[in-house]
Amino acid sequence: MKVLLINGSPRPRGCTYTALNEVAKTLEQEGIETEIIQVGQKDIRGCIGCRQCKTNGQCVFDDEVNVVAKKFAESDGIVIGSPVYYASANGTLISFLDRLFYSTLADKTMKVGAAVVSARRAGTTATFDELNKYFTISQMPIVSSQYWNMVHGNTPEEVQQDLEGLQTMRTLGKNMAFLIKSIQLGKKQLGLPEKEESVHTNFIR
Repeated sequence: MKVLLINGSPRPRGCTYTALNEVAKTLEQEGIETEIIQVGQKDIRGCIGCRQCKTNGQCVFDDEVNVVAKKFAESDGIVIGSPVYYASANGTLISFLDRLFYSTLADKTMKVGAAVVSARRAGTTATFDELNKYFTISQMPIVSSQYWNMVHGNTPEEVQQDLEGLQTMRTLGKNMAFLIKSIQLGKKQLGLPEKEESVHTNFIR
């Protein structure tokens, strides 16, 4: 069992990493393998809607997205971490996620997902909502915690002083481990839910 943790901050060891690392340590203690992947400072362009991924099996722009897509296909869960910029996620991270979730052809059903956000003060809930939408459109259960998954601080040292935020990260890790293990058991006993053929309705005709 493995969880990917995506660091959308341009600072590899900043506040977002501090939060993700707390989740990762807890997952490891629960017997779940983890990998933190740094994408926030990479040169990642947005999706251009060419749909070549549906033919080629991967994004036409062969960068970090295609590298992570293979790992995502093999993982049991993913945690997406972002700093807050203007009450929104880092733009580079959004470009990365748009292409990752659209171009990855492997079934995401019942992979578990969680969003983690970091801010000096505000904008966290809007960013949290924004990131969770990638999971809900992909039939991925969202992992919750004792509070919304956020930490506060302007430096990693200040985040370390956010005791409630760090506890929220540890609870998130424990809940994620439990859900992954439970889904594994469910797959063995019940299999995945039966899917209907997709229906797409266009409202303008």
